[in-house]
Amino acid sequence: MSPTTVWFVVLAASALCFALKLAGHLVPEHWLADERVARTAAMVTASLLAALVTVQTLGAGQAIVVDARLPALAVAAVALALRAPFIVVVVLAAATAAGLRALGWG
Repeated sequence: MSPTTVWFVVLAASALCFALKLAGHLVPEHWLADERVARTAAMVTASLLAALVTVQTLGAGQAIVVDARLPALAVAAVALALRAPFIVVVVLAAATAAGLRALGWG
């Protein structure tokens, strides 16, 4: 792709994102007050976050890779289930991944 094409795509995507954000602000408030809409929005948010975490944990290009990130995610999930503070969750997950990588796994 030429630099001009890349910039055109970036600007077009930016304009599309701005238009989508603006459309969200223009939605009548009584539509958003509906219980089904609120429940659906909450589920979409949670499922999107889960999908992003899964892709970042198991993905490497076009392949599925099981390395030190997966046990680190499991440790983070257990820490969250035990209601540990967020900084503790992050430190435990990072220490797990670092320790496993230092041992040559992942």
